[in-house]
Amino acid sequence: MTSAPRPQAAAGPGTEGTGRAARHHGEILQGVFLDQRRRPVHALVTLPMRGPGSAARFARRPGSSPDEVTVTPAGRTKARAAAVLAVRECAARRDAEPCGGELTLSGDLPVGLGMGSSTSDVIATVRAVADSWDVPLPPETIARIAVRAEGASDPLMHGSRALLFAQREGRVLEVLGSTLPPTVVVGCALAAGAPVDTLSLPALRHDEDLAAYGHLRRMLRRAVATADTALLGRVSTASARLRQRVLPHAEFPTLTEIAASTGAVGVQIAHSGNVAGILFDPRAPGLRHGVRRCTRALDREGITPTLTFTTFTSSPTSEEFPWTNTSRKPSAART
Repeated sequence: MTSAPRPQAAAGPGTEGTGRAARHHGEILQGVFLDQRRRPVHALVTLPMRGPGSAARFARRPGSSPDEVTVTPAGRTKARAAAVLAVRECAARRDAEPCGGELTLSGDLPVGLGMGSSTSDVIATVRAVADSWDVPLPPETIARIAVRAEGASDPLMHGSRALLFAQREGRVLEVLGSTLPPTVVVGCALAAGAPVDTLSLPALRHDEDLAAYGHLRRMLRRAVATADTALLGRVSTASARLRQRVLPHAEFPTLTEIAASTGAVGVQIAHSGNVAGILFDPRAPGLRHGVRRCTRALDREGITPTLTFTTFTSSPTSEEFPWTNTSRKPSAART
């Protein structure tokens, strides 16, 4: 006796969905760490950014093949792959036949700078597909789909918590805390904003790096627990220095000199891109003066300032420090 075919999703209302995803400003820490089973695993801690990232809209086409997914703008192959995977996941949870659809993406994240543009597209896509099927997907499932779609993923699906995240496996190695220490970031673009092919970068050597990254992990754990922005800066600078062996930046010595001369706590560089930041403690005296000196120094050195922003939703000081655009011209092509 043959089983009855699964019902197809009906057309009409409820076949469209929307999704959004945040962005980030590269990494505070990225390297090789031991997981719970003492295995070496590539993992990272991102620097979250408030504000819009990617937005997606997905319209199902009931009766079509699940591989028949079109995407606008054209060329967003990772997002399209994520849509196909998400459709199959949602259909299975609905016990229904999967189908294709039309995916539309919007947002202005620079591509290849290390701000999570592809992950933001992918997460927004998965959420839009899930919304079109009215199927809630947990962050762990979204992470699994994201890794399958793009090879490695940032932890944007988990919100702004401070996480050590295995980007190639899509799993959380450690929850460091609810948030990173409060920080003001003077963002800038290195190498004239040239994009970086993340997956072409060489791998770290486990035997040489485990001890160093284990020490930085412990330091960051303490920085998060005590809201110590200065210690966060030390971790980020050390991580960026180690990463120079994988993705060298000629501007790195200049960034550290500017940080030291303007009262910053350290520097931060996307470990798979050309976006960077100079980090300030918002509770330190003379903050605004230091930030102004920092942006002027970057300009003098030919390093384009981009955004000055905070990592916290409410100011830990008596004066607000708004998110401002300090760039006189775009630093990279927009998506």
